[in-house]
Amino acid sequence: MAGLPGAGKSYVAARIAEATAAVVVSVDPIEAAMWHAGVGGPDRPDVPTGYAAYVVAETVAEQALRGGAGVVVDAVNAVEPARAQWRGLAARTGVPLIFVEVVCSDAATHRSRLEARRRDIPGFPEPTWDDVASRQVDAWTHERVVVDTAGDPRRVDDDVARLVCDLRTRRA
Repeated sequence: MAGLPGAGKSYVAARIAEATAAVVVSVDPIEAAMWHAGVGGPDRPDVPTGYAAYVVAETVAEQALRGGAGVVVDAVNAVEPARAQWRGLAARTGVPLIFVEVVCSDAATHRSRLEARRRDIPGFPEPTWDDVASRQVDAWTHERVVVDTAGDPRRVDDDVARLVCDLRTRRA
């Protein structure tokens, strides 16, 4: 998964995982757990835990893949080095990789969702709209599927159904 906070990545990830019996590996709860354990946190910007959380997520995902499970990684993946990390994991484990970029093309809807969301990740602050709007996002250089969550939720469910069919075909 890839996309800005509040675009709907976690919703799409959960639907894909539910339909394919895959494991969801989400970077934000991993980073929050690191903070809870005393490693970095909002009060310790000198300890960059974002990259470390991606590395931990990669290790968890690799173990699940080597055990035969499908994996959906729920992370922003806004920059090319993060995306390259998942391409490397797919190559090492010999599994197919599909990047799904989740966007919300209606800025007002995206902002409203972000400002209203309350995830159950203790100690993990929600980003502000300014944080999201100013975030660096690298141009895509590899194939991806784009799911736009603005508008009719049935269209998102249709997109997920097509993705699930594609995933099953690639795994077969």
